[in-house]
Amino acid sequence: MSATEAATVRLGETAREVSLAEAQAVLAMVHDARRRDRLAALVADVDEGVVSGASAEALEELLELGLSTGRLRALYGPEGEAAALSTFRRLPRGAELAAGAREVTEALAALEGGTIEGISVTSGGPGAYVVAFAASGREVSVRLDRQGARIHSIGV
Repeated sequence: MSATEAATVRLGETAREVSLAEAQAVLAMVHDARRRDRLAALVADVDEGVVSGASAEALEELLELGLSTGRLRALYGPEGEAAALSTFRRLPRGAELAAGAREVTEALAALEGGTIEGISVTSGGPGAYVVAFAASGREVSVRLDRQGARIHSIGV
């Protein structure tokens, strides 16, 4: 069983409204029968206020796209965006991104209080960057890309 299949997320009222509207909007545009079936199942689950398995995976994709493009904020305002973000963070991909951010924060904390010796940004590939921080003889490199923020290297 994958991490996504193991996720069961209960939706608050605002998150349910935003998720339902997004799922219905996409369902109205999709013509592929398999994708329509998947979205119809998502609509039914979201309407009940609980998603898990394939529905959690589908909701994760919709929310990630809506959050990254700004669509959710534009259509549902800051409250709708916040509800969607809170829901996304409870789904496997969002939880993974949050965990990566916490690890980066912990690694950078080792540089606190030190004298900054250098900061550099290099391209790690299309849409990927490596940010290196050097302070008091220590260095932490962080990779930033679509998969979030991750420790690239730690050196002394």
